[in-house]
Amino acid sequence: MKLMRKLTPRNLFIFNLVFVGIIFGFFLAFISFSHRTPEVRAVARAQEITPIEIPLDALAAAESLQLTLNAIVEKVLPSVVEVKTVSQGQRRQQGMGSGLIVRRGTAAEPQQGRDTSPAGYTFYVLTNNHVIGNATEIIIATKDGAEYPAAIVGRDGRRDLAIVSFRSAGNFPLAVLGDSDSVRVGHWAIAMGNPLGAQFAFSVTMGIVSAVGRVGGPEGNINDFIQTDASINQGNSGGPLVNIRGEIIGINTWIASPTGGGNVGLGFAIPINNAKRAIDEFISYGALSEGWLGVTLTDPDRFTASVMGLTGRLGSKVVYLSLGSPADRGGLRVGDFVTHVDSREVRGTNQFIQMISDLRPGQNSVISIIRDGESINIPVTIADRRAQVAGDARNLWPGISVHPLTNEIRSGWRLGSETQGIFVARVIAGSPGGLTGLQRGDLITAINGIPVSDLLTFYRVLAEETETELWFTFTRGGNTLDSSRFRRDR
Repeated sequence: MKLMRKLTPRNLFIFNLVFVGIIFGFFLAFISFSHRTPEVRAVARAQEITPIEIPLDALAAAESLQLTLNAIVEKVLPSVVEVKTVSQGQRRQQGMGSGLIVRRGTAAEPQQGRDTSPAGYTFYVLTNNHVIGNATEIIIATKDGAEYPAAIVGRDGRRDLAIVSFRSAGNFPLAVLGDSDSVRVGHWAIAMGNPLGAQFAFSVTMGIVSAVGRVGGPEGNINDFIQTDASINQGNSGGPLVNIRGEIIGINTWIASPTGGGNVGLGFAIPINNAKRAIDEFISYGALSEGWLGVTLTDPDRFTASVMGLTGRLGSKVVYLSLGSPADRGGLRVGDFVTHVDSREVRGTNQFIQMISDLRPGQNSVISIIRDGESINIPVTIADRRAQVAGDARNLWPGISVHPLTNEIRSGWRLGSETQGIFVARVIAGSPGGLTGLQRGDLITAINGIPVSDLLTFYRVLAEETETELWFTFTRGGNTLDSSRFRRDR
């Protein structure tokens, strides 16, 4: 009200005129905007949003990779097969897996009256031994939809490899085997096979090589493995892992899963170089010869490595020797630390087992060791592995494994800090050490009456003072005892 009193008629007129002008201006602006054409509005928006263009050089690179992958699939997938198995038991069980056509035999005619297979070639399929399992019937299904009865040619459980064969009047491309020793972390990895059976048969997945030299495969598998995040599931076993050149670098074998279920990006393939000799020998002889040295080894823990002066060294420690074996005759001792086989570095026990197994019976080799801090080369002649010899406890010397006393052992066995001796960690029943009467938890203080206060002394006395017999002085339950005596036949 005070404002209105201050306004003169003339000022009030001017104020009203300005106010009407503002209202009219807003009205005109609204009418103008609402009557713009869609084209005009689109131009306005285009001025506000700049379109994103895919760089031509990046697009060309991506399309080039896509064409490469297409070519790889066209090259390799026709050599991939589905392996179907039937096992007879309490009930009829069906299995599924994958395989790879790796060899073609000479053309053959069917033998009338005895052979119902078609004329044509014999094709050899590489797969996993566990895919075959206890099958009483094997069917090979090819990508063109045909099915063929197959027979086992050769198999090896420790390597988890097998060859089966089928005959066909048609022809199939053979897989090209690459060089798995050249595989590096970060290389492309393409998996092919039949995950979960026929419904997803001949699937292709892609990833990278996540790691090489992995160990610890299932069921005593002695291979090292290529690790990949290319999706692998049940049914992929036996199928190929392929590089960017379309060459086979591995055989998909197992997956690691915290729930025991499907793929979580931890797939493992047997390097193809591990399988090349097996392929040739299975086809030529129906079996795979294996080298045998006659030692049992372990990867020493940090404490043991420290007291033996082996901290930071790669290799494997000899725990047992088979009496009369190449290792025994060549001069290897329990407690030796193996570092090389024929100048090839030993990175651990699993790799050493594979290296020896790959040697041919009768081959002369050199085993490099560390003994009492000294590097020694020991020549040996590799023998043929025979399960009845390798697993005979009576020849397993000394048949006990020992460990220096640690705080954990003292605590677990309630041993005082003043207690001394070499802790008996394991005793093999029926072995020389087992026949002396030693038990797990005993503390050895002497061998054949010679005191042993540390691990190196234990191994040295064991090797040098037990030519004819073996017995121990030990403590058990606070009592000092002498063991029975084992007399050696040399």
